Amino acid sequence: MSAVHEAETIWSAVYPGNFHTVQCLQPAVKATETALALSSEQRQRTVWRLDGGAGSDEQVLWLLARGYHILAKGMSHRRAEALAKQVLRWDPYGDQAWLGEVAPPMDYGRPVRVFVKRRQQDGQFRHSYYLSTLALPSKSAFLRLYDARGAAEVEPFRNDKTGLSLEARRKRSFTGQQGYILLTDLAHNLTDLAHNLLTDFAHRGLAGSAFAGYGLKRIVRDLLSMPGRVSLTPTQVRIDLLSQNQFAEELATCLVKYCSG
Repeated sequence: MSAVHEAETIWSAVYPGNFHTVQCLQPAVKATETALALSSEQRQRTVWRLDGGAGSDEQVLWLLARGYHILAKGMSHRRAEALAKQVLRWDPYGDQAWLGEVAPPMDYGRPVRVFVKRRQQDGQFRHSYYLSTLALPSKSAFLRLYDARGAAEVEPFRNDKTGLSLEARRKRSFTGQQGYILLTDLAHNLTDLAHNLLTDFAHRGLAGSAFAGYGLKRIVRDLLSMPGRVSLTPTQVRIDLLSQNQFAEELATCLVKYCSG
């Protein structure tokens, strides 16, 4: 489990496989407070977006008591079904989904808005509920903001792990894995540098080419692993690649464009 601030890891820890997210939340929040030296005033401007694994009443109350804002998915499916029966109006949200708003199921000690999402799955209605202390103009605005929380772990983290082969580095012992996580954090700036360099190359070097849709994994695996040589002089960039490779000619053009830029 890691806490992230503007694509920077500020805290990491390893937990046994039988630990639930709800058990890891408070240590993560406290470690984040320490790392960022969050004052009481800063907490009041900080939002924790939680998935259903951490959205228990206990954790929500704990975060609110510490002064934070929340945008959380509730943990209880049984409660979601009960709240759905209280909805008086369903508004469309996306494809085959609807949103409704209900009164909070309990006293959270602060104003909290509660939304219920209905979606069709296998011919049946499924429900989930969400809680927020934020002031936003519509139900859909809350859910769009909640749905945006998945971008960090789904895109940058997954692409970095696969493209830079981070997921293959595992230790058999628990203490060994803890040590590896600490070493990884020490080297995190290098990982950030690699991510930023590859992203910049994809954006400026591969734009308009047959490789424009490549992710980090394919860039590393199919393109940058190609044997070749780059020669730089004050007036010239020379790219020599293995001519038998099917991507060689177009990749050379991309590399020249990128180095000349």
